[in-house]
Amino acid sequence: MTEKLDGAKIKLTLAYDGSDFHGWQVQKGGDITVQSTLQEAIFKVCGKNLPVTGCSRTDAGVHANEFVCHTDMINIPCEKLPIALNTHLPRSVAVKSAQMVPFDFHARYSCIGKEYIYKILNSKIRDPFLCGRVMQYPRPIDVDALCAIAPAFCGKKDFCAFMAQGSKIVDTVRTVKYCEIFREGDMVTLRIAADGFLYNMVRIIAGTFILAAEKGFSAGDIKDIIASHERCRAGATAPACGLYLNKVFY
Repeated sequence: MTEKLDGAKIKLTLAYDGSDFHGWQVQKGGDITVQSTLQEAIFKVCGKNLPVTGCSRTDAGVHANEFVCHTDMINIPCEKLPIALNTHLPRSVAVKSAQMVPFDFHARYSCIGKEYIYKILNSKIRDPFLCGRVMQYPRPIDVDALCAIAPAFCGKKDFCAFMAQGSKIVDTVRTVKYCEIFREGDMVTLRIAADGFLYNMVRIIAGTFILAAEKGFSAGDIKDIIASHERCRAGATAPACGLYLNKVFY
């Protein structure tokens, strides 16, 4: 029996290449964003201007393998909704699934954690097919050495040193569930999950791994940086192009 979405709240799961977007959230200046693009597609499908609420505010150039949002939809079967929306979306955005959820579901506030990955092409030669989707780093990276320091990021800690300067967030304590780094050929990938992330936190952690590779940091050095609460002690903010929202936990 076909499920109808008669006014129910709908959970949409997306994937997108953020290269051509000014982030997720609608911008006052009218810049193209993933949210505005999706809302236009919804209007074309159902003829209504329905707001869409996302699980996060990804920045310009950041990608998503799994991004969750919710909206209200009328008289469109869940199994047909992804194809209907994808017909009106650019190739850089895809609705992977649509699901009816309880009215109290909230894409952002019901979320209990997220997993991000950061991709580094460790090669002197650029890959034209990965341009805008990875950070290229030409000098050798000793991944085994970085694996030894990755656990230093885990646990409940004050990550003030890994937050972009000028952020207005007051509570900078977050719990990192796991942090790992691994290599597949020339691709080095950082994977990290937490109950929440500060502004630019993952990109700064990625930049700190690069700094650690250059300086030969130990786990103790990472713990000292965290304890210092000083942004200047951590690495540079890595480019947005290597960052992917990979999983959202509810």
